[in-house]
Amino acid sequence: MMTTAASWERFTKIEVRQAMSITVHGVMHGRTIEIDEDVGVAEGQKVVVQVTLFQPAPKWGEGILRSAGGWADYPEMDAIMEKIHQNRKLERRTQLEDK
Repeated sequence: MMTTAASWERFTKIEVRQAMSITVHGVMHGRTIEIDEDVGVAEGQKVVVQVTLFQPAPKWGEGILRSAGGWADYPEMDAIMEKIHQNRKLERRTQLEDK
């Protein structure tokens, strides 16, 4: 099988495209993405961009604050919680007999 110049050029372009793949963070400003660092790409170079929305980690304690009041519509929860509280007070250790 003979390799033509056109097929070699196509192969080289695919190889180059796969060789340069990096992940950087940035901020959207309308139709412009401001990248946080220099990626080493020449001015005017065409690139393919895949956008993934960044979800920052929640601050410590936000989860419990979001769940506060989750059982507000269950009036029987007061009785359940009281029973749990009373069960925790029970002595669970066995008593040793005196000799």
